[in-house]
Amino acid sequence: MRDILDELFDVLSQRRNADPDESYVAALHRKGLNKILEKVGEEATETLLAAKDAEAGGDAERQALVAETADLWFHSLVMLSHLGLDHQDVLDELARRFGISGHEEKAARSK
Repeated sequence: MRDILDELFDVLSQRRNADPDESYVAALHRKGLNKILEKVGEEATETLLAAKDAEAGGDAERQALVAETADLWFHSLVMLSHLGLDHQDVLDELARRFGISGHEEKAARSK
């Protein structure tokens, strides 16, 4: 069974060079990295606000947080794609960090 991230990566790759009038992903790529980064920032802010609402909210607020997080992940994947990277690079980095304490990992990055 294929992972949803693998499937999404394939779709993002196919749509990167599609007609920007027909594809949101192609339109983002055509507008360039700054526009993509703007969208990542916008979605990050919306995710933070949704998390604040979800903390004291009910099911609707929790679902809104899930939806905003999906938007953030999607736009982050578009960003990676634009830069010639993909989700597997991020998963490999997470796997590398697995079993290392957060404090150790952070200290290793600053060296």
